[in-house]
Amino acid sequence: MTAGEADMPNVEQGGRVALVTGGSRGIGAAVARLLATRGMRVAVNYRSSRDEADGVVASIGSAGGGAMAVQGDVRDGAAVLAMVERVRDAMGEVEVLVHSALIPYAIKSFDEISWDELGGKLEEEMRAAFLVTKAVVPGMTARGYGRIVYLGTVLSRQPREGMIALGTSKAALSQFARYVAQEVGHLGITVNVVAPGPVGETTILGAALDEEHQRRQAAQTAMGRIASPGDVARAVAFYAGEDSGFITGTTAPVNGGLVMD
Repeated sequence: MTAGEADMPNVEQGGRVALVTGGSRGIGAAVARLLATRGMRVAVNYRSSRDEADGVVASIGSAGGGAMAVQGDVRDGAAVLAMVERVRDAMGEVEVLVHSALIPYAIKSFDEISWDELGGKLEEEMRAAFLVTKAVVPGMTARGYGRIVYLGTVLSRQPREGMIALGTSKAALSQFARYVAQEVGHLGITVNVVAPGPVGETTILGAALDEEHQRRQAAQTAMGRIASPGDVARAVAFYAGEDSGFITGTTAPVNGGLVMD
C-alpha cells in the first residue's frame, strides 16, 4: 500500500483540491497547512521523506482538514502522472498546483562550478516544472479553473556568491511561468511565481546560511529580518485563492524590502 492509498480514508469531500510538491517540509509544509485552513483538500507530495509528509497530513487532519500524502519524484514523468492520478482518484482533479519542490543544486562560484552542475540544475528545474504543469493543466482546462504557483527566489534578481545554479535556474522558471500564463489564461488558469528572499527556520536554503550571514541579510532588509516559511506561505495562498483571479504572469517578491522595484 502506498502512502497516498493509506491516507485516502482521511480525505474529506468538499473544497478545492491542491497539490503541493515538496510539501513535507519547510515552505511546502507551511503552504500545505495554510491551504488546508482555508478549506482546501491538500495532497502533500514528497520524494523520500515519508515520515515528515505523514506528519504534515496528521497535523492537517487534527485541525479538521483533509489531506493525503503522495510519493513521487517530480523529475520523473511516469511518477508525476501516477501521483496526479492517485490524487484524482482520492480527491478529484487538481485545481491548485503549488510547485515548491526544491531540486538539489551545487553551492559554488562561477569559477568553481562545472557545466554539469549548472546545466544539470537548469535541466532538472525546468523538467520538474514542465512535468507537473503538463500533468495538471488538462484537468484544470476541463473545469475551466486553475491556479498554478511556482516557488522562485530573489536570487534570480539579486545575485549572491555561490548561488549561480539556483538563481539562474529560477530565473528560467520565472520566464517559463510567463509563457504558460499567456497560453492558458483564456482557459481560466492563472500562473504566478512567489520569489522569497532568504528564508530561515526549517528551509534547506536557510540552513545554508550561517548565523552571521543571516544577520547581514536581515540588516539589508527594510523590515529588519529574514522571512519565515509562514511569510512565504501567505503570499502563495493569495495566488492559490479566489482573490487573485485576475492576476497572472507575475512574480511576487516576498523579501521584506531586500530588493525593491
